[in-house]
Amino acid sequence: MRGDIQSELRQHLDNKETLLWTGQPKKGIVFRTADIFLIPFSLLWCGFAILWMFMASQGGGIFALFGIPFVIIGLIFVFGRFIIDAKQRENTYYGLTEDRIIIKSGVFSKSVKSLNIRTLSDIEYNEKNDGSGTISIGPKNPMMIWGNGMNWWPGMKANPQLDLIQNVRKVYNQVIEIQKEK
Repeated sequence: MRGDIQSELRQHLDNKETLLWTGQPKKGIVFRTADIFLIPFSLLWCGFAILWMFMASQGGGIFALFGIPFVIIGLIFVFGRFIIDAKQRENTYYGLTEDRIIIKSGVFSKSVKSLNIRTLSDIEYNEKNDGSGTISIGPKNPMMIWGNGMNWWPGMKANPQLDLIQNVRKVYNQVIEIQKEK
């Protein structure tokens, strides 16, 4: 597993660069804090859209067809976003070198983000009881609702982050130590 992560990132290293740490986000279906509100909302949305389509189809005509996009959106809210999020995390790789943080991600096409450690500001981590957590990089936008904006939607992160990694405090401390070496 660790070798797979290193081979995914090795092609993006400079000549004299070495990987100090590699990782991936937690795999599988993950429930986040925003789901406390989103799950009931998505169930109501989808339920209403299905009811509306059923009632419109009883009346005849093509009105039921107008409900199809709303049912599809409802199904994505109820089930699809968890599947999309799990697939994106499964295809995400993190690397830490003596100069930068590398984030490689993408399901259908790959993107690679390289963050110079020495120029990073506002690095913050959130740790769970099991030692896993997320490192957020960069200033938060004060205009974003709940401080996270659209972070609940798969692929919509306000700032770069090392999401749901093991030993988050250890990785955070490594980044801070590299910054001090300026």
